[in-house]
Amino acid sequence: MRDLLLGREPADFDVATDATPVEVAGLFPESVAVGAQFGVILIPKDGLKVEVATFRSDFGYSDGRHPDRVVYAETAERDVQRRDFTINGLLMRHDSGDVLDFVGGQKDLDAGIIRAIGDPERRFAEDKLRMMRAARFAARFGFAIEAATFRAIRHHVAEIAQVSPERLREELTKMLTEGAARRAFELLEETALLQQVLPEIASMKGVEQPPEFHPEGDVWIHTRLMLEKLEKGASPTLAWGVLLHDVGKPPTFQSAEQTGDRIRFNHHVDVGVRMAEAICRRLRSSNDETKQITALVANHMRFGAVEAMKKATLKRLVRLPLFEEHLELHRLDCLSSHGNLDSYQFVQRFLDQTPPEQVRPDRLLTGDDLLAMGLRPGPQFARILGAIEDAQLEGQIKTREEAKAFVLRSVEIKQSKAG
Repeated sequence: MRDLLLGREPADFDVATDATPVEVAGLFPESVAVGAQFGVILIPKDGLKVEVATFRSDFGYSDGRHPDRVVYAETAERDVQRRDFTINGLLMRHDSGDVLDFVGGQKDLDAGIIRAIGDPERRFAEDKLRMMRAARFAARFGFAIEAATFRAIRHHVAEIAQVSPERLREELTKMLTEGAARRAFELLEETALLQQVLPEIASMKGVEQPPEFHPEGDVWIHTRLMLEKLEKGASPTLAWGVLLHDVGKPPTFQSAEQTGDRIRFNHHVDVGVRMAEAICRRLRSSNDETKQITALVANHMRFGAVEAMKKATLKRLVRLPLFEEHLELHRLDCLSSHGNLDSYQFVQRFLDQTPPEQVRPDRLLTGDDLLAMGLRPGPQFARILGAIEDAQLEGQIKTREEAKAFVLRSVEIKQSKAG
């Protein structure tokens, strides 16, 4: 209902009814009881999955997430009292299309306010993740968080630690990919949630950068500018890469007085990779997600040298998995600092002008070929095959015969040096 009133396309439709789960299941034999203990039945219909929830009242939240006891309610008015925010407590009659508003949701929609239903202290005590959701909804719709609701978040902020890592990661990912990432993270910082959930990001605030490379300001300002440029629907790994690409800067900061020339962040990439991996593990990200996010952090500084790279090095760079995310992170990095896109445009031209078979050529020789040539197996095989690929990527050799000749020359040179 909320999205319809805002003129947005709803992501899904949920149904609330006074029918019990047993009655709903009886009407729809194909239904699935996904949360029967809470009165929720899932009905697959015409390729859609519709959740049908029985009107209810919730009592007690010992785990800070689920009600200890559910009592079915007879009216919609009783049902909406348990929901989180007034804008999410709006209902629409299926038969007439009339809006049912028992909590002032329409008024808050018009005013652009995120307000907890009833007592905000109680709402956040029931489910701690609602504090994060308040920030996300406020950012997503460009709303403000109502004063009492904001105070309640600040009061309960330390309790966010009770939320499971998986739920936190899911909420943070939504913040990063819904098109309002900058405002979402500013609200996390203003409510003190950021320090609780991602202290590594909170520590970016006030960490100065060399103005010749970062005229925009400190690491926190730079990161927020990049978050602002993330498009709605950006891939989660790119979004997390943007957030974490400079996470290693605060612990590696050295002032101009310390270095004798300018502010430096020596080894911030290596430190950042370790920190990013630790954050991903803490939030229970998948192995594939962790691998890509840490790769984005590990490679984000390499673009500054692309014009001076050997062809083989550049080709290996653009062969990175999901390279388009690396390139987009670099573009956002530049636009949010010095604004120079020369390296970005150089790589784009290289990709446009270089046939894929030159970037990923077929292997000319294998280990079996080296054995057939009479070479003794050992660690040198990897070095020889790597040297062959380098020469191939540089355009120095193109055929198997040229590769074999290259190997024999290399062996002869090595033997002559040894003699």
